[in-house]
Amino acid sequence: MLKIKKNDMVKILAGKDKGKSGKVLAVLPSGGRVIVQGINFTKKHVKRRRQDDQGGIIEQEASVNISNVSVVCKRCSQSVRISVDVLSDGSKVRYCKKCKEVL
Repeated sequence: MLKIKKNDMVKILAGKDKGKSGKVLAVLPSGGRVIVQGINFTKKHVKRRRQDDQGGIIEQEASVNISNVSVVCKRCSQSVRISVDVLSDGSKVRYCKKCKEVL
């Protein structure tokens, strides 16, 4: 089970964008990567497909290895480790290891 989910706020721990934070747009579990909003931009050359469409060079977010990001707790407002606990009804809950706040 991956501990990082879509729409989580994460902080980048390594790489050219170290120290920045953003919202997770997508999780790619097969490759162990995540796409974070505003982080790790790459340039992509796009060909014009239709008459009214514009081609050119666009910038878009590329994926980051999941080991290089850490979840930011809303209550602590710092990057924290996450633990998973099973409740009495059988559902799983993620919580912050520092303040025990449920994410």
